[in-house]
Amino acid sequence: MKKIEALIRPEKLEEVKEALQNKGILGMTITEVEGCGRQKGLTQQWRGETYRMDLVPKIKLEIVVKDRDVDKVLSIILDKAKTGEIGDGKIFILPVEEVVRIRSGERGEDAV
Repeated sequence: MKKIEALIRPEKLEEVKEALQNKGILGMTITEVEGCGRQKGLTQQWRGETYRMDLVPKIKLEIVVKDRDVDKVLSIILDKAKTGEIGDGKIFILPVEEVVRIRSGERGEDAV
């Protein structure tokens, strides 16, 4: 099993989430986060004043999938979250040693 963590633009969330659900990927955790990378924040204007935001709002998707579903999930996220501009985000893939469903005690892939 793998855990896929994707940091994407907030405006891409619904498109990514809907595409994942349409392909049978139903379980995910979504968190609003802030961060910076090569983009190094944004410069914006408000009421005639220019100010710099060092941290940019992002959405973090966390999805645990069976190994065979990793490529499908990656393909969906890459397709739906990409704008081609700096700040599109990153995807991290991590191994998952064990999963336990609290309600039933199921373990491993049965708990995903």
